[in-house]
Amino acid sequence: MAENLKGCSVCCKSSWNQLQDLCRLAKLSCPALGISKRNLYDFEVEYLCDYKKIREQEYYLVKWRGYPDSESTWEPRQNLKCVRILKQFHKDLERELLRRHHRSKPPRHLDPSLANYLVQKAKQRRALRRWEQELNAKRSHLGRITVENEVDLDGPPRAFVYINEYRVGEGITLNQVAVGCECQDCLWAPAGGCCPGASLHKFAYNDQGQVRLRAGLPIYECNSRCRCGYDCPNRVVQKGIRYDLCIFRTDDGRGWGVRTLEKIRKNSFVMEYVGEFSGWTTPYRVGLKRRQREGTVCALQGLQCDSLLGRLGEQIITSEEAERRGQIYDRQGATYLFDLDYVEDVYTVDAAYYGNISHFVNHSCDPNLQVYNVFIDNLDERLPRIAFFATRTIRAGEELTFDYNMQVPQPSPLLTPFGLPHSKPLDTLVASNQSPS
Repeated sequence: MAENLKGCSVCCKSSWNQLQDLCRLAKLSCPALGISKRNLYDFEVEYLCDYKKIREQEYYLVKWRGYPDSESTWEPRQNLKCVRILKQFHKDLERELLRRHHRSKPPRHLDPSLANYLVQKAKQRRALRRWEQELNAKRSHLGRITVENEVDLDGPPRAFVYINEYRVGEGITLNQVAVGCECQDCLWAPAGGCCPGASLHKFAYNDQGQVRLRAGLPIYECNSRCRCGYDCPNRVVQKGIRYDLCIFRTDDGRGWGVRTLEKIRKNSFVMEYVGEFSGWTTPYRVGLKRRQREGTVCALQGLQCDSLLGRLGEQIITSEEAERRGQIYDRQGATYLFDLDYVEDVYTVDAAYYGNISHFVNHSCDPNLQVYNVFIDNLDERLPRIAFFATRTIRAGEELTFDYNMQVPQPSPLLTPFGLPHSKPLDTLVASNQSPS
């Protein structure tokens, strides 16, 4: 049997750093891993566990990477070269001392509860750093994602999968567009009105990519069958998030939130609301639009939803299943359901388990984001893409919010000469003058 395995290879499940740690633990040199006799006894600090001051000498209890807690050792400060870890340790220590005792100067010895808090904080930072790396490895958009929690010891959500596009549940079909535009220049010389004109609507953007339509009017972007290229000014939402954003823990009990790390100009695209498409086969209001008095968005996140909600939304659900889900969400104090009601309420986006950074955006009665319905490769008006645009200039460091109870104006049907509703409403007949607030 051995001869059948010749030439076969498998990927090692251990990381490069883990293999180096194994070499050091076994006191073995390995040129392939960069472990030689000169650096065999170089150890890396994983985190600092405790602090004490004897006479004027500072000591730290060090947890060494690759070694169990029982192998942690007290080291004088001059032996430690981990400047970043030292700074973060003292920053966490001072912040906690201020919270507990209203002073920031560290004592000569830390009490056990304070030392335990610092260990938990260090472990949390490592978990959040790993999650941040996972999010950035999965994102397909230009904008980077950072994660911060300077408020409590909560780590990454236990049941959340980052996705870049909608996941379509069973029984739902997204029909791909059959034709595209033939424009040489979609903004300045649109042929037949470009893609928006083909659907009897207006061109959505100016030459800076800022939306110039009022809320309630649909956006029709160029699609995969269009003659224009990637740099077409009518390709904005499909390019994804272009700003660096931060998922951060709020200090007022609202769970996680999102803030921008860059200035965002008014009317610029910020992000899509992404999750799973859900539909139903009964006449009941399924998809948990059970709180209809709250408007289009059904009581989205308030607290973090960490239970295993992800398997919801992958099938057409009955009214009984919807009621069961509603009870689960209500017990958790949070839901992430967005009804796609541009023309009729048939489908719902569920971002409880599968979603993007919009999963963490909080509510505000004075929001800086506005919802728009967008159509690109699928023109089914029951299945728009949900895009958020800035209602005003947003400063770097400012939290991003939208109104969970936002009422987006509904399109009015276009009547034919025979008095029958047309399938494509004219934007001039939208029965609202509401502008983004």
